[in-house]
Amino acid sequence: MSRALLRTPLCDLLGCELPVVQTAMGWVAGPGLVAATCNAGGFGFLAGATIPAARIEADILRVKELTGGKPFGLNFHMFQPNAQQLLDLAVQHGVRAVSYGRGPDKKVIARLRDAGIVCMPTVGALKHAQKAIDMGANVITVQGAEGGGHTGSVPTTVLLPQVVDAVRVPVVAAGGFYDGRGLLAALAFGAQGIAMGTRFLMTSDSGVPAATVQRYLSVRDADRVRVSYLVDGMPQRMIDNEYLAMLENASAFKRLRIALGSAWRWKAQTGMTGRHALRLLLQAMREGPSAVAQTVMAANAPVLLERSMVQGMPALGVMSSGQVAALIDELLSCRELLDGIVAQAGERLTALCSPSGVRA
Repeated sequence: MSRALLRTPLCDLLGCELPVVQTAMGWVAGPGLVAATCNAGGFGFLAGATIPAARIEADILRVKELTGGKPFGLNFHMFQPNAQQLLDLAVQHGVRAVSYGRGPDKKVIARLRDAGIVCMPTVGALKHAQKAIDMGANVITVQGAEGGGHTGSVPTTVLLPQVVDAVRVPVVAAGGFYDGRGLLAALAFGAQGIAMGTRFLMTSDSGVPAATVQRYLSVRDADRVRVSYLVDGMPQRMIDNEYLAMLENASAFKRLRIALGSAWRWKAQTGMTGRHALRLLLQAMREGPSAVAQTVMAANAPVLLERSMVQGMPALGVMSSGQVAALIDELLSCRELLDGIVAQAGERLTALCSPSGVRA
């Protein structure tokens, strides 16, 4: 199948060849993976939320160098201490798109849009999609419950058509996608592309330590990839492991002690000032006790992910993952992955159009 046949308006907007997006996985989506994705024809997001402030500009320039100037994206969170730095760098270096969760206000999004940057938040519910568009987003990534990391409760097959029918901006489908069949199905639902995290993590270009990758490859049952609230107080899908079991059996006091330790390490690592930390805490206190708990626990996720994704200690950290990990049994390069997606999409389309039926 020609790649041109899979091209959608999303490709024109992002400046990529294929409507396949590599998500900004913390500690995973560095310059190497982003460049490999873009050079293979997809669109990659750099994980600005976990890249040290002193290194982020160098990593942006490194992607440009490795890709010969191909468009790519940058992820950020408004609560991180260097959020303003990331916004400035996105504009300064002409990053094609930014991804984010809830947080940026209309003024911030307007500044990015005025600079020609595509604003592409990820949401897990229809109301969040509508709110994001009201704030100025011009592309929406919808992640169904099958997806990895922070996720909602609505399955992709329900959430995707719901959002596609309700909004008038391009929609990208995430949660449960890993091959050409999934891409074709998403396009049939009305999406303009797919976003994949776990599938790109499980490539030879991801740079994830071998011990951690082997944990992902060992998953054969989707039930082993489950949702827990114990890491940072929000629903997060991850691979069941020793550390998660420990959290579940720990007392509330022990979990609080772990969270405070993570918060202290994250504060030191990000250069967060005491004033900034206090401001976040006061804001949470105004929202209620549950917000305070989530604020204290928020540092758990990046600190525990780092143990697995950087330090190669999967038993001592957490491993965010979509349920598709159970369906992936080999590490391909990004080029091989995208070539395979194109070929399989073509095979399935041919089968669907065949007089003999839908089976190839």
